[in-house]
Amino acid sequence: MAKQNIAEPEALGQAMNKTELFFENNGRKVTYVFLALLVLGLAIYGYRALIVQPRAEKASELLAEAQARFNEETPDFELALNGDANGVGFLDVVDQYGSTAAGNLAKHYAGICYLRTGDLENAAAYLKKFKAVKGLAGAVINAQNYGLQGDVAVEQGDYKAAVNFFKKAVAAAENNLTAPLYLRKAAMAEQAAGNAEAARKLYKQIMEQYPASMEARDADKLMGTVR
Repeated sequence: MAKQNIAEPEALGQAMNKTELFFENNGRKVTYVFLALLVLGLAIYGYRALIVQPRAEKASELLAEAQARFNEETPDFELALNGDANGVGFLDVVDQYGSTAAGNLAKHYAGICYLRTGDLENAAAYLKKFKAVKGLAGAVINAQNYGLQGDVAVEQGDYKAAVNFFKKAVAAAENNLTAPLYLRKAAMAEQAAGNAEAARKLYKQIMEQYPASMEARDADKLMGTVR
């Protein structure tokens, strides 16, 4: 028992000596590594503070300019898209700040503008470039983006793709406002494609899952038109 008590302090002392010896032999290397990590941390902080944040703020300012034109009572979608000498358009924000959150949202708006001006190819391309965002507000935008891609697919006569997009829109924001709207669009796309049974199921889903919605009021009537 006495031997065990003596051995334990000796073992601890040996471990401490080894630690001291390590720092004595490698102290300079450890210092260099620590300094390198410190410099890296400061560089990341500086990059975010001096580059990322100012770019994000500038992108938001420019996006607001384009949005102001987009939200006018009688919007000029061409102007909102391309801008002019008096202000930028969504494409400018995408080109200059596409990697920022505002730049990502500008892609969504650019797709809408192209859709409103009848350019389906570019509408599909820019709506697809938009990356889904997080949060409650983001869910609604994500749903709208999928829904708009569905609208483009309908215009192009690709009803199968349209149904897939509308279903993604439902899944992106399962609420009583947007979900039944996109379910109705999916049902109508299935109906246009001649898929009567699939269309009926979607109309029935609206009535069962969203009975208080405006779409539910018309679902029974629309189901009667399915042949």
